Amino acid sequence: MSTQVKFLTKNFGQYDTSSIGSYMNIGGFEALRKAVNMNPEDICTMLTEAKIRGRGGAEYPLGRKWSQARAVRGENKVVICNADEGETTTFKDRELIKNDPFNLIEAMSIAGFVCGATDGFIYMRGEYACHRPLLLNAIRQARNYGFLGENILGKGFDFNIHLYSGGGAYVCGEGTALIRSIEGKAGRPRMKPPFIKVSGLFARPTCLNNVESLSLVPHLLQDKTTYMNCGTGESIGTKLISVAGNVNKPGVFEIPFGTTVREIIYNLAGGIQHDRNIQLIQFGGASGKVTDASILDTPYTYDDLRAAGVMVGSGGILVIDERTSVIDFLRMNQEFFSEESCGQCTPCREGNLHIKIILDKLAKGEANEQDIKTMTTIAKVMSMSSLCGLGETAQNSLLSAMKKFPQVFDLGGARA
Repeated sequence: MSTQVKFLTKNFGQYDTSSIGSYMNIGGFEALRKAVNMNPEDICTMLTEAKIRGRGGAEYPLGRKWSQARAVRGENKVVICNADEGETTTFKDRELIKNDPFNLIEAMSIAGFVCGATDGFIYMRGEYACHRPLLLNAIRQARNYGFLGENILGKGFDFNIHLYSGGGAYVCGEGTALIRSIEGKAGRPRMKPPFIKVSGLFARPTCLNNVESLSLVPHLLQDKTTYMNCGTGESIGTKLISVAGNVNKPGVFEIPFGTTVREIIYNLAGGIQHDRNIQLIQFGGASGKVTDASILDTPYTYDDLRAAGVMVGSGGILVIDERTSVIDFLRMNQEFFSEESCGQCTPCREGNLHIKIILDKLAKGEANEQDIKTMTTIAKVMSMSSLCGLGETAQNSLLSAMKKFPQVFDLGGARA
């Protein structure tokens, strides 16, 4: 029987989330005190040694990102916390905001110190508006206690945090679209370069991080050994995952890397409702790839999941049982992307529209072999030529389903 671990989540339920005094009683802001007395480059090295990859889905090494942000020349640098948790089935960052808001504020202050930033912005998805008062209170109290503002802890370090709420657009999880949204513009991606590390928010050098990525840092500064003793191979430490779909106990769990998918679904999430069979599992949110139950004994690590044809992505796991056909799942997923495409680039705008039409024809039994070929071509063109990650990954589920469930697309065979 696998169990959860408590490294990133060890503060959950341990303090009054409305009181900075309560947070300080359990060691809050001690990591910041430690950080401001360290060489910032040593903190980057620590993150690199811990092999932390960005938890938002891109998997970019956190230590390298902070070191690069630190090396960029420029004044008034910015740190952004991406709390626009828009991937379907992904709700782990919400738990970090709700249960440990002061840790996030502390983490952003440390990031500001390391990167040489003067301002931090939290961009939180509109659907999490109920948590705005909690974060605003944490920011206000941190400022009153001298953990934000000017000359923090007497080290000549100035840093403030600002909270912004998005309007609920999925595409604003993409870095450049998020930045445009904060700037008051339409939340649409732009071409790169310039990269946001050089010219980001209001053309200032910007370091963008996910909530979970940031939240790890104070804990690591206080107890690196425990983290390094978890995990396996290149996947060191723990991971926060959210499990949803046809399971008995959907929820957020912190696991050591290396836990098998079977242990996650059957032990932590309580198994499949009414012991039905698994039709498919999607990893990493709506833009993630799908597979079947053959993955159950695969360890949840970056390398093992990739070898099995899926990815960690956003940390979401969606379990679909035998009551839903593969085609109906893909239609549901496609409806999401057709709705969320910003329409700016042709491959994404037109591709999503036409794939939706063909999937509907498939569901009605009206598609032919040429439709399947056309759909495959459109999906590949989208992945290669769309402007941003939304268009590039929107057909991950379709293309992976065509590999894993070829019989569904064989119009001469039986459909699952």
